[in-house]
Amino acid sequence: MYDTIVKINNSLIQHGLRNNRIYLMHLAKEDMPEILSELDTAADKNSYTKIFAKVPDSFSNSFIENGYIMEARIPLFFDGKENCIFMAKYLDAKRSCTINNELNKKVLENALSKSSSDFSQGKIILKDDFTFRKANAQDALNMANLYTQVFDSYPFPISDPEYIKETMNSNVIYFGIWKGSELIALSSCEIGLEDSNVEMTDFAVNPTYRGYNFSYFLLREMEKEMKKQEIKTAYTIARSVSYGMNATFAKCGYTFSGTLINNTQIGGKIEDMNVWYKSLQ
Repeated sequence: MYDTIVKINNSLIQHGLRNNRIYLMHLAKEDMPEILSELDTAADKNSYTKIFAKVPDSFSNSFIENGYIMEARIPLFFDGKENCIFMAKYLDAKRSCTINNELNKKVLENALSKSSSDFSQGKIILKDDFTFRKANAQDALNMANLYTQVFDSYPFPISDPEYIKETMNSNVIYFGIWKGSELIALSSCEIGLEDSNVEMTDFAVNPTYRGYNFSYFLLREMEKEMKKQEIKTAYTIARSVSYGMNATFAKCGYTFSGTLINNTQIGGKIEDMNVWYKSLQ
Protein backbone atom coordinates (compact mmCIF):
# COMPACT_ATOMS: atom_id res chain seq x y z
CA MET A 1 0.00 0.00 0.00
CA TYR A 2 1.44 3.34 -1.07
CA ASP A 3 1.20 6.51 0.99
CA THR A 4 -1.80 8.74 0.41
CA ILE A 5 -1.79 12.30 -0.92
CA VAL A 6 -4.47 14.48 0.69
CA LYS A 7 -5.09 18.06 1.72
CA ILE A 8 -5.08 19.57 5.19
CA ASN A 9 -7.13 22.69 4.58
CA ASN A 10 -5.35 24.14 1.51
CA SER A 11 -1.97 22.47 2.08
CA LEU A 12 -0.93 19.27 0.30
CA ILE A 13 0.52 16.36 2.27
CA GLN A 14 1.58 12.79 1.64
CA HIS A 15 1.36 10.35 4.53
CA GLY A 16 1.32 6.65 5.28
CA LEU A 17 3.08 3.70 6.89
CA ARG A 18 5.25 2.96 3.84
CA ASN A 19 7.47 5.96 4.64
CA ASN A 20 6.22 6.14 8.25
CA ARG A 21 5.97 9.91 8.03
CA ILE A 22 3.99 12.96 7.00
CA TYR A 23 5.41 14.93 4.06
CA LEU A 24 4.17 18.52 3.76
CA MET A 25 4.59 18.83 -0.01
CA HIS A 26 3.05 22.28 -0.45
CA LEU A 27 2.30 24.73 2.36
CA ALA A 28 -0.57 27.14 1.77
CA LYS A 29 0.38 30.36 3.51
CA GLU A 30 -3.14 30.94 4.78
CA ASP A 31 -2.94 27.68 6.77
CA MET A 32 -0.25 29.07 9.09
CA PRO A 33 0.20 28.69 12.00
CA GLU A 34 -2.70 26.30 12.64
CA ILE A 35 -1.28 23.61 10.37
CA LEU A 36 1.61 23.06 12.78
CA SER A 37 -0.67 21.59 15.42
CA GLU A 38 -2.71 19.73 12.79
CA LEU A 39 0.43 18.00 11.53
CA ASP A 40 1.33 17.03 15.09
CA THR A 41 -2.16 15.64 15.67
CA ALA A 42 -2.11 13.60 12.47
CA ALA A 43 1.36 12.22 13.24
CA ASP A 44 0.35 11.27 16.76
CA LYS A 45 -2.86 9.62 15.57
CA ASN A 46 -0.95 7.40 13.13
CA SER A 47 2.19 6.91 15.28
CA TYR A 48 4.44 8.30 12.55
CA THR A 49 8.09 8.87 13.45
CA LYS A 50 8.87 11.84 11.19
CA ILE A 51 7.27 14.97 9.74
CA PHE A 52 9.08 16.28 6.65
CA ALA A 53 8.22 19.68 5.18
CA LYS A 54 9.20 21.96 2.30
CA VAL A 55 8.76 25.43 3.79
CA PRO A 56 9.14 28.98 2.45
CA ASP A 57 11.96 30.67 4.37
CA SER A 58 9.57 33.29 5.74
CA PHE A 59 7.85 30.56 7.79
CA SER A 60 10.94 28.61 8.85
CA ASN A 61 11.22 30.23 12.29
CA SER A 62 7.68 29.14 13.15
CA PHE A 63 8.58 25.57 12.29
CA ILE A 64 11.83 25.75 14.28
CA GLU A 65 9.88 27.00 17.31
CA ASN A 66 7.65 23.96 16.90
CA GLY A 67 10.56 21.49 17.08
CA TYR A 68 11.71 21.25 13.47
CA ILE A 69 15.30 21.34 12.26
CA MET A 70 16.66 22.38 8.86
CA GLU A 71 18.06 19.53 6.75
CA ALA A 72 18.53 21.26 3.38
CA ARG A 73 18.04 24.63 1.69
CA ILE A 74 17.39 25.65 -1.92
CA PRO A 75 17.81 29.34 -2.77
CA LEU A 76 15.08 31.09 -4.77
CA PHE A 77 13.01 27.90 -4.99
CA PHE A 78 9.64 29.61 -5.04
CA ASP A 79 9.27 31.40 -8.40
CA GLY A 80 12.87 32.58 -8.23
CA LYS A 81 11.99 34.83 -5.28
CA GLU A 82 12.04 32.95 -1.97
CA ASN A 83 14.26 30.25 -0.51
CA CYS A 84 12.92 26.82 0.41
CA ILE A 85 13.90 25.15 3.67
CA PHE A 86 13.59 21.37 3.92
CA MET A 87 12.62 20.79 7.54
CA ALA A 88 12.20 17.72 9.72
CA LYS A 89 10.57 16.97 13.04
CA TYR A 90 11.57 13.63 14.55
CA LEU A 91 9.03 11.96 16.78
CA ASP A 92 11.30 9.01 17.56
CA ALA A 93 14.99 9.54 18.34
CA LYS A 94 15.98 6.44 16.37
CA ARG A 95 14.52 7.95 13.20
CA SER A 96 16.92 10.92 13.44
CA CYS A 97 20.05 8.74 13.27
CA THR A 98 21.59 7.81 9.95
CA ILE A 99 22.71 4.20 9.57
CA ASN A 100 25.07 4.76 6.62
CA ASN A 101 27.09 7.72 7.82
CA GLU A 102 30.49 6.55 6.55
CA LEU A 103 29.13 5.40 3.18
CA ASN A 104 27.18 8.68 2.84
CA LYS A 105 30.43 10.60 3.33
CA LYS A 106 32.31 8.53 0.75
CA VAL A 107 29.55 8.90 -1.84
CA LEU A 108 29.32 12.67 -1.29
CA GLU A 109 33.09 13.15 -1.40
CA ASN A 110 33.21 11.21 -4.66
CA ALA A 111 30.40 13.31 -6.15
CA LEU A 112 31.90 16.62 -5.09
CA SER A 113 35.20 15.62 -6.66
CA LYS A 114 33.38 15.35 -10.00
CA SER A 115 31.84 18.82 -9.86
CA SER A 116 35.02 20.57 -10.98
CA SER A 117 36.06 17.98 -13.56
CA ASP A 118 36.31 18.62 -17.29
CA PHE A 119 33.55 16.05 -17.74
CA SER A 120 31.07 18.45 -16.10
CA GLN A 121 31.14 20.54 -19.28
CA GLY A 122 31.18 17.60 -21.67
CA LYS A 123 28.53 16.13 -23.92
CA ILE A 124 27.32 12.58 -24.30
CA ILE A 125 26.32 11.59 -27.81
CA LEU A 126 24.19 8.50 -28.25
CA LYS A 127 25.49 5.82 -30.59
CA ASP A 128 23.47 5.07 -33.71
CA ASP A 129 21.71 2.05 -32.20
CA PHE A 130 20.22 4.15 -29.36
CA THR A 131 17.35 6.64 -29.70
CA PHE A 132 16.07 9.34 -27.36
CA ARG A 133 12.59 10.87 -27.10
CA LYS A 134 9.86 11.86 -24.68
CA ALA A 135 7.78 8.94 -23.51
CA ASN A 136 4.02 8.77 -24.11
CA ALA A 137 1.03 6.83 -22.84
CA GLN A 138 1.72 3.95 -25.23
CA ASP A 139 5.04 3.43 -23.46
CA ALA A 140 3.51 3.15 -19.98
CA LEU A 141 3.63 -0.65 -19.68
CA ASN A 142 7.28 -0.83 -20.73
CA MET A 143 8.08 2.05 -18.39
CA ALA A 144 6.41 0.28 -15.47
CA ASN A 145 8.31 -2.91 -16.27
CA LEU A 146 11.66 -1.07 -16.27
CA TYR A 147 10.90 0.61 -12.94
CA THR A 148 9.89 -2.76 -11.46
CA GLN A 149 13.17 -4.26 -12.68
CA VAL A 150 15.31 -1.47 -11.19
CA PHE A 151 13.62 -0.70 -7.84
CA ASP A 152 12.67 -3.07 -5.03
CA SER A 153 10.44 -0.28 -3.69
CA TYR A 154 9.66 3.34 -4.56
CA PRO A 155 7.83 6.25 -2.89
CA PHE A 156 5.15 6.31 -5.61
CA PRO A 157 3.50 3.48 -7.63
CA ILE A 158 5.62 3.89 -10.76
CA SER A 159 5.35 0.14 -11.39
CA ASP A 160 1.67 0.76 -12.27
CA PRO A 161 1.11 1.78 -15.92
CA GLU A 162 -2.14 3.53 -15.05
CA TYR A 163 -0.39 5.68 -12.46
CA ILE A 164 2.25 6.63 -15.03
CA LYS A 165 -0.46 7.63 -17.51
CA GLU A 166 -2.17 9.68 -14.81
CA THR A 167 1.02 11.62 -14.04
CA MET A 168 1.55 12.28 -17.75
CA ASN A 169 -1.81 14.04 -17.77
CA SER A 170 -0.81 16.31 -14.90
CA ASN A 171 2.61 17.83 -14.43
CA VAL A 172 5.13 15.12 -15.30
CA ILE A 173 7.17 14.69 -18.49
CA TYR A 174 9.04 11.41 -18.98
CA PHE A 175 12.18 10.99 -21.08
CA GLY A 176 13.53 7.71 -22.39
CA ILE A 177 16.33 6.01 -24.26
CA TRP A 178 15.60 2.99 -26.44
CA LYS A 179 17.73 0.38 -28.15
CA GLY A 180 15.54 -0.69 -31.01
CA SER A 181 12.16 -1.32 -29.40
CA GLU A 182 13.63 -1.97 -25.94
CA LEU A 183 13.32 0.78 -23.33
CA ILE A 184 16.61 0.88 -21.43
CA ALA A 185 16.67 4.20 -19.53
CA LEU A 186 14.09 6.57 -18.07
CA SER A 187 13.74 9.79 -16.10
CA SER A 188 11.10 12.42 -15.43
CA CYS A 189 10.54 16.11 -14.78
CA GLU A 190 7.93 16.75 -12.09
CA ILE A 191 7.09 20.38 -12.76
CA GLY A 192 5.80 22.86 -10.19
CA LEU A 193 4.40 25.49 -12.55
CA GLU A 194 3.07 27.71 -9.77
CA ASP A 195 6.53 28.02 -8.20
CA SER A 196 8.58 27.67 -11.41
CA ASN A 197 10.65 24.73 -10.15
CA VAL A 198 11.12 21.16 -11.26
CA GLU A 199 12.18 17.95 -9.57
CA MET A 200 14.51 15.89 -11.75
CA THR A 201 13.58 12.38 -10.69
CA ASP A 202 12.60 8.78 -11.47
CA PHE A 203 15.94 7.85 -13.06
CA ALA A 204 16.17 4.18 -13.98
CA VAL A 205 18.66 2.38 -16.22
CA ASN A 206 18.49 -1.27 -17.21
CA PRO A 207 21.38 -2.87 -15.25
CA THR A 208 22.81 -4.30 -18.48
CA TYR A 209 23.41 -0.76 -19.76
CA ARG A 210 24.94 0.90 -16.72
CA GLY A 211 28.19 2.70 -17.42
CA TYR A 212 26.94 4.36 -20.60
CA ASN A 213 26.28 7.70 -18.80
CA PHE A 214 22.63 7.56 -19.83
CA SER A 215 21.49 9.36 -16.66
CA TYR A 216 23.86 12.21 -17.48
CA PHE A 217 22.50 12.38 -21.04
CA LEU A 218 18.90 12.37 -19.80
CA LEU A 219 19.56 15.08 -17.23
CA ARG A 220 21.09 17.35 -19.87
CA GLU A 221 18.09 16.86 -22.16
CA MET A 222 15.68 17.46 -19.27
CA GLU A 223 17.40 20.76 -18.52
CA LYS A 224 17.07 21.86 -22.14
CA GLU A 225 13.33 21.19 -22.04
CA MET A 226 12.83 22.96 -18.72
CA LYS A 227 14.71 26.02 -19.95
CA LYS A 228 12.38 26.16 -22.95
CA GLN A 229 9.47 26.21 -20.48
CA GLU A 230 11.23 29.00 -18.52
CA ILE A 231 11.43 26.98 -15.31
CA LYS A 232 13.76 28.75 -12.91
CA THR A 233 15.08 26.11 -10.49
CA ALA A 234 15.83 22.40 -10.85
CA TYR A 235 16.44 20.05 -7.94
CA THR A 236 16.58 16.41 -7.02
CA ILE A 237 16.27 14.22 -3.93
CA ALA A 238 18.76 11.40 -4.56
CA ARG A 239 19.61 8.28 -2.57
CA SER A 240 22.59 9.18 -0.38
CA VAL A 241 24.28 5.83 -1.04
CA SER A 242 24.06 6.05 -4.84
CA TYR A 243 27.49 6.82 -6.28
CA GLY A 244 26.09 7.13 -9.79
CA MET A 245 23.19 9.53 -9.22
CA ASN A 246 25.03 11.87 -6.84
CA ALA A 247 27.98 12.03 -9.25
CA THR A 248 25.63 12.67 -12.18
CA PHE A 249 24.13 15.76 -10.56
CA ALA A 250 27.52 17.03 -9.46
CA LYS A 251 28.89 16.64 -12.99
CA CYS A 252 25.95 18.65 -14.33
CA GLY A 253 26.71 21.58 -12.05
CA TYR A 254 24.21 21.00 -9.24
CA THR A 255 24.99 22.18 -5.71
CA PHE A 256 24.72 19.84 -2.73
CA SER A 257 22.26 21.26 -0.22
CA GLY A 258 21.91 18.77 2.63
CA THR A 259 20.85 15.26 3.64
CA LEU A 260 17.34 14.19 4.64
CA ILE A 261 17.80 11.55 7.34
CA ASN A 262 15.82 8.28 7.14
CA ASN A 263 13.41 10.00 4.81
CA THR A 264 12.23 7.85 1.92
CA GLN A 265 11.16 4.26 1.29
CA ILE A 266 13.19 3.26 -1.76
CA GLY A 267 15.23 0.24 -2.74
CA GLY A 268 13.46 -1.93 -0.18
CA LYS A 269 13.98 0.21 2.93
CA ILE A 270 13.83 3.75 4.31
CA GLU A 271 16.99 5.61 3.28
CA ASP A 272 18.80 8.91 3.69
CA MET A 273 18.40 11.25 0.70
CA ASN A 274 20.65 14.02 -0.64
CA VAL A 275 19.25 17.29 -2.00
CA TRP A 276 20.94 18.92 -5.01
CA TYR A 277 19.81 22.06 -6.88
CA LYS A 278 20.68 24.26 -9.85
CA SER A 279 19.45 27.58 -11.23
CA LEU A 280 18.25 27.26 -14.82
CA GLN A 281 18.08 31.01 -15.42
